[in-house]
Amino acid sequence: MASFRARLLDRALRILTARKINPGTDPRIIRDKINRFVKRYRKPPRGVTIEHVDIDGIPAEIITPEGRTPERTLLYLHGGGYILCSPDTHRPLVSALSKKSGSRALLIDYRLAPEHPFPAAIDDAVKAYRWLIAQGTDPKTITLAGDSAGGGLTMATLFSLRDAGDPMPAGAALLSPWTDLAMSGASHITHQKRDPMLSVEGALIGARHYLGGASPTNPLASPLYGNFDGLPPLFIHVGGNEILLDDSLRLAERAKAAGVEVTLKVWPDMPHVFQAARFLPEARSSVNEIAAFLARVPRKSDLANSAAD
Repeated sequence: MASFRARLLDRALRILTARKINPGTDPRIIRDKINRFVKRYRKPPRGVTIEHVDIDGIPAEIITPEGRTPERTLLYLHGGGYILCSPDTHRPLVSALSKKSGSRALLIDYRLAPEHPFPAAIDDAVKAYRWLIAQGTDPKTITLAGDSAGGGLTMATLFSLRDAGDPMPAGAALLSPWTDLAMSGASHITHQKRDPMLSVEGALIGARHYLGGASPTNPLASPLYGNFDGLPPLFIHVGGNEILLDDSLRLAERAKAAGVEVTLKVWPDMPHVFQAARFLPEARSSVNEIAAFLARVPRKSDLANSAAD
């Protein structure tokens, strides 16, 4: 059963999202409002330092736990339906993962649709990963993670790196990943009234702007339809009330069938990307478990000691 705080959040989300979505609304207007709101009201996360960097034209920031020299690296790809959000909206969540896992985190401001449709986001994510390698980061110490659209983007990045022959990261964590832009899962229908946050209509708006004419079953847009051979371990957390529940269930099933190590956990009665609501006990528990997965990868010193032996 969901905690009391989770039940309150569910009610609040239903009130906030009760208004019908206008499919003709320019996503850039909504994006600007969200970013201005979080910049005004969200306090900087504690216990981390933030360094702003430019990755060949991609704005990004490196989040590092204070007083520590992390030997693991997390490349985080934020959600937002490929049309919304930014490092400003996701900095608290990524900071928590950074501190809990003892990793430095690279949080990139990848290009968004409709200005930059598919595959611009993938190109930016791949560029960021290659930048880490060029900076001397051992891929064995790198993990990828992302929520919602960022989870789908994480999978598409893994496909792209593998197919291009790049060295693969040590693993990837997916938070409520959006892996099927064709919206063919049963939960897209059965969970419409259960999901207090994400609607099918809203998801389809994001898909339309992002795809820009590309097929919704293109594996790089919808990783559910991809080839999972040779991927690193996947760690998936998803809420039980989500319309995207089947995106995680089917992804895990197909990845396991290809021999990929997969850990999947469904959190009963939880909404989409509930980990962002840090006041929830369920969110804190999930973040702790995800961070423990991220901390499984070797440290740079571990690899050096192994080479010396």
